[in-house]
Amino acid sequence: MKTILVHGVPDTPQMWQPLIDALAEHGHTDLSAPALPGFTSPAPAGFDCTKEAYVGWLVAQMEAAGEPVNLVGHDWGALLVVRAASLRPDLVRSWAVANALPERSYKWHRTARIWQTPLLGELFMALTGKDRLAGALASAGMPPGLAEHEARHWSPHMRKAILRLYRSAKNIAEEWTRDLDKLPDRGLVFWGDDDPFVPVETAERFCAETDTPLHRNANTGHWSVVEKAPEFATLLKAHWKS
Repeated sequence: MKTILVHGVPDTPQMWQPLIDALAEHGHTDLSAPALPGFTSPAPAGFDCTKEAYVGWLVAQMEAAGEPVNLVGHDWGALLVVRAASLRPDLVRSWAVANALPERSYKWHRTARIWQTPLLGELFMALTGKDRLAGALASAGMPPGLAEHEARHWSPHMRKAILRLYRSAKNIAEEWTRDLDKLPDRGLVFWGDDDPFVPVETAERFCAETDTPLHRNANTGHWSVVEKAPEFATLLKAHWKS
């Protein structure tokens, strides 16, 4: 069974390494962790980096597997996983997400609102150097070594992709919650209670609406899948086996 790991913003596939290592201890090695187009290299010609373009890209990854897949997503990867699974449940064996969800009551966090504002977003990006970004990632729960690695990829093409993505997603709370009734039943939500970007109440409301199990982690931030990689791996093992 193939598993696709979908990272978020402003990350790269490297963020999954702690979980990949933990899953390997359980014997799960058929994993794919592709980079979102525009993040580790410039976006391909014709790829506009909108939220719908990224969903189409993920669905293509799922189709290429040749059989239903396990989807795991974090942050924007979680949003993409839920949307793709809702649109193509026939391609999904199971899904699991962490620290972001399409939920009707959610309001974008402050940094997202800045990125969504023309000129202000570009200025904010320009003033965010790699050292500052690494510090911000670490303060939100990412291990310092991994934060430094991710910050090295803070490139003009990544920043451009992020601005386009966020500006296409102002109304995601309305647009991507219309098809949640099509979401496959076999899902789980993993959460860091101290997430500074998406409060745990968002996860509680989503899980109540979709009847999805919620696994909360105290004293854990936005990068719960990294901070609690062994715990998440154990849950995924049972999730995939059930």
